Amino acid sequence: MTALSDAPLTMIDGRETTFAEFAGKVVLVVNVASRCGLAPQYEGLERLQKTYGERGFTVLGVPSNQFLQELSSEEKIAEYCSTTWGVTFPMTEKAKVNGTKRHPLYAELVTTRDSVGLAGPVAWNFEKFLVLPSGEVHRFRPTVQPDAPEIIALIEANLPG
Repeated sequence: MTALSDAPLTMIDGRETTFAEFAGKVVLVVNVASRCGLAPQYEGLERLQKTYGERGFTVLGVPSNQFLQELSSEEKIAEYCSTTWGVTFPMTEKAKVNGTKRHPLYAELVTTRDSVGLAGPVAWNFEKFLVLPSGEVHRFRPTVQPDAPEIIALIEANLPG
């Protein structure tokens, strides 16, 4: 998991860290966008956070304007997520998830194949990458709901003892 854990992160409040901050946890990394038709998934993501957050799980929201559906500033994104969806899970600053300037975290994540064996660029907002404590990554496309049985099963099977 070295490459993933070394990925630098700037949190939405400007704090600098790395993905290693989440070592030992089950982490659902999701590229989010406030103005996307899939934004109601914030509700499911927050429900996962509330259900499993104290047991070694976290959602990590990565706002991205790659598909031109995100607000203009980190402050507006944080306010929208908090007031509209009650988001309490950690979020990073806006980041690119595709292309040559893709965030280092996503440079690693997009090498993961989805359920039909496809790797490569993020297809759309709310694509999910479930990173297990072992470093194993599972990929779920945007239309897969946060509380889909296959995601819940992986979370529950991999929560720290």
